[in-house]
Amino acid sequence: MATLIRNKQISHDYKILEEFEAGFVLNGQEVKTIKSGLGSLRGAFVSIKDSSAYIKKMHIPIYSKASTQSKQNYNPDRDRRILLKKKEISYLIGKTNQKGLTIVPISVYTTRRLIKVKIALVKGKKKFDKRETIKQRDTQRRILRKLKDF
Repeated sequence: MATLIRNKQISHDYKILEEFEAGFVLNGQEVKTIKSGLGSLRGAFVSIKDSSAYIKKMHIPIYSKASTQSKQNYNPDRDRRILLKKKEISYLIGKTNQKGLTIVPISVYTTRRLIKVKIALVKGKKKFDKRETIKQRDTQRRILRKLKDF
C-alpha cells in the first residue's frame, strides 16, 4: 500500500470521526498522473448526489506525455465518482445531515494494482481546539526528548 497523494492539512483542520476506503473512476491519463505522484487533495471534498458520491475540487494535472487531442478536452478539476456500497452511501447521507459533519478525502494510494481513496467523516475544529492539539504534540515531544536523555 503505497501512498501516492496525501492531504496533510486534514488532521489540523478537522477531527476525524470515521474512515472509509473506496475506489474511484479515473480515465487512463489520470491514472498515469496519479501513479507518478502528481495531484492535490487540498480543498477537495465529497458530495453525495442522486445516491452516488463524487469528489469535487480534486486537482489532477494533465499527463505530460498525453496526446494533444486529449489535452484539449481535459478538465483537471472535474468531479470524479467514488465507488461505495449503497449502505455506506445511505449511512453517510444520514451523518452529513447532522450539523457540522462533512466528508473529505484523506489520501490516494494503491492496493495491488488498484488506486483507492481514503475518505473520512470529519468535524471541523475551532481555533482553540487546534491550539490544544499543538500543545499536546509539543508536550509529547518534550517527554520523548527527556526519556531519550536518560
